[in-house]
Amino acid sequence: MTEKTRKNPKRKSPASKKSPPTATGNNGLRPGQVLSDDCREVVANSVRHILNAVGEDPSRNGLADTPDRVARMYDELLQGYNVDPEQLLNNALFDVEYDQMVVVKDIEFYSMCEHHMIPFFGYAHVGYLPDTQVIGLSKIPRLVDMFARRLQVQERMTHQVATFLEDLVKPLGVGVVVEATHLCAVMRGVKKHHTRMITSAMLGDFRSNVSTREEFMAHIRHGGSPGL
Repeated sequence: MTEKTRKNPKRKSPASKKSPPTATGNNGLRPGQVLSDDCREVVANSVRHILNAVGEDPSRNGLADTPDRVARMYDELLQGYNVDPEQLLNNALFDVEYDQMVVVKDIEFYSMCEHHMIPFFGYAHVGYLPDTQVIGLSKIPRLVDMFARRLQVQERMTHQVATFLEDLVKPLGVGVVVEATHLCAVMRGVKKHHTRMITSAMLGDFRSNVSTREEFMAHIRHGGSPGL
């Protein structure tokens, strides 16, 4: 981008070209905004096309504002793309002499299946075995949300939560179990209403030590977890 633009009356300068809409980046996005204003308009117009395609009248009462509502909705559903991990942490790592397992369970989450762009939702259970530091309690649910509020597949989300926590806290081990209902298998496709998917990621002692893993699973089951 350091190359000088030659003066040519028949050629527009790069500054005069309109950049294509992008979902992220320095495009004048306001705090919490995932889509630029140009992208919102693209999404809204696409929704209008869908409404027309299914035989609806996008201008009728009840649907007139729907395209804009859908465009704004994605800022909330996909806000994980704009979370700054350093701001998420906010210096919430503490030197504590504690060598027993820490478990935060029944963390509700909502995500979007990247294959059909409809929700999957459920509970995440996160545990780690501290070495020299512990992380603030509220940061673990926020960490789950950071990866859930994206276009996702459950397997990848589970792995991302585990590896991020491992890199962040440097514990002796990490365990993550995620259980979810996928609307792509409930309201369409096979239409199995009671089907739940369970994924896990075990790192460090949680993977190599059977008793550590069993203790983690026992903590999840204790007290009547909504899922397991």
